[in-house]
Amino acid sequence: MEFKSQAHQQVYEKIAPWIRELFGTFAFAREDVPSFGLAVGSAFVQVGVIPWGDDDATITARSYVVTGVEMTQDLMYFLLRENDKMRFGAFGVDQDNDIFFEHTIVGSSCDKDELKASILAVVYTADQYDEQITQKWGGQRAVDRR
Repeated sequence: MEFKSQAHQQVYEKIAPWIRELFGTFAFAREDVPSFGLAVGSAFVQVGVIPWGDDDATITARSYVVTGVEMTQDLMYFLLRENDKMRFGAFGVDQDNDIFFEHTIVGSSCDKDELKASILAVVYTADQYDEQITQKWGGQRAVDRR
């Protein structure tokens, strides 16, 4: 695994034991990139440690909520309106028009409770919205793609 800076590596090494402690067998570390995956309910979350300049890194929890859905004006409006209700994180659409939900925190200053809150916000939101979106607009949930 390659790190872009010492700070990048330090943040990864700081949260690795927390991820194992908080999520146990639901979590696994990727060997090729500084990130973790965890499956909870119908959601799958990637927790990536991303360099932020030379002196820090961010921690982004991202879950693909629905893939293979047709992007309609109605669906996009729904996602934007739901973003207004979110305390942590927001919906987004990637280059393949797949819907994700993510939240990012600063790596150097995060503590275990903040990391847990960030990841759980993403897990619970993805698990809550995947069925709601697929029932109305189609597509597939993460659990259906396995």
